[in-house]
Amino acid sequence: MKTATRALFAAYVSQIALVNALPAPAEPSAGMTKFNVAPNVEQKLEDRLRDSSEFLKLINVVGVDEQEGAVLGVGVSRSLASRTDTSNGQRRDPTAVGGATEKHRYLCKKTDFDWSMRYALLDAWRHRPDFETLLRDDILAQQAEDRMMIGFNGIVAAADTDRVANPLLQDVNEGWLHKIRTAAPEQVMNGGFTAGAIYIKAGAELYDESADNAATAKADYASLDALVQDAKRGIHPRHRGSNDLVVIVGHDLLDDKYFNIAQKSGATATEVEATDRIMRSTTMLGGLEAIRVSGFPANAIMITKLSNLSIYWQEGSRRRHLKDEPEYDRIANYESVNEAYVVEEYELAVLVENIVIGEKPAA
Repeated sequence: MKTATRALFAAYVSQIALVNALPAPAEPSAGMTKFNVAPNVEQKLEDRLRDSSEFLKLINVVGVDEQEGAVLGVGVSRSLASRTDTSNGQRRDPTAVGGATEKHRYLCKKTDFDWSMRYALLDAWRHRPDFETLLRDDILAQQAEDRMMIGFNGIVAAADTDRVANPLLQDVNEGWLHKIRTAAPEQVMNGGFTAGAIYIKAGAELYDESADNAATAKADYASLDALVQDAKRGIHPRHRGSNDLVVIVGHDLLDDKYFNIAQKSGATATEVEATDRIMRSTTMLGGLEAIRVSGFPANAIMITKLSNLSIYWQEGSRRRHLKDEPEYDRIANYESVNEAYVVEEYELAVLVENIVIGEKPAA
């Protein structure tokens, strides 16, 4: 590391110590001991992380006190209007906002967001006046991307993860789609008249159970619109007519020409530019707004409200250790936080998987 870069890194370490109310390290360039991130800094980091992603700004990212507990019901609306005849001694019972009952629970599991940066890259940035901001924001943007990838693809929280075997971070935590599959399988469509595939083909002979034509049928639906309309029936009636339902569409299912980029760069220097782009369809799909989100499976759709998806992070659980590792010609940051991926209400989500655009091939 060049002398000028080492001075910048020392200032960076000292600033982290200052904002977390830690004693200044005797040798700032060597790093610091492991510490709990201060509560106000922890909240600011979560706010910045959320602001770095257009998608995370549309779902719930909630700090919780306990590592385990009842799902909060954030973003789930319930009717309030009622009447109680109190003349016979009955007591009025106000409707609980959010989760009225403990339908299911969450468990925040430790996730490591460790990173390292080689001296050569730091040296390349040393002339930038915004050196510290670059270092911070680049990492936060990747953490946001990782959270989205886990939410859509995670199936298990392994003791030892393997990024090569699980490039979509399938082994980091249990994501939203996995929880729908396992906790509410009745909310999942993953096959049509043949198991393991749902075929969509205009003009093909459609399967009709009453006609008992499985032997000759070539498709389940004539269009993606028809599939969405049918799948929407799985949403609970009290939510089915909501005007903020959306359908998240896998990138293999609809041509790019039907989507436009929704998020633009900030108009001023104080605005945060989201690193991911939610792409919104220029046309409705089955009567719902269609969107594409980074990390969502290619051949699936999900109907829900975005406010039905949450990430809970446990307050006080973010720990950090920043150090210089000259034996590897790098600086390293060891950081972890306890988090959970939550579907607030399963009846407000329908997942459709194994969609094939085209007719069933001949036997």
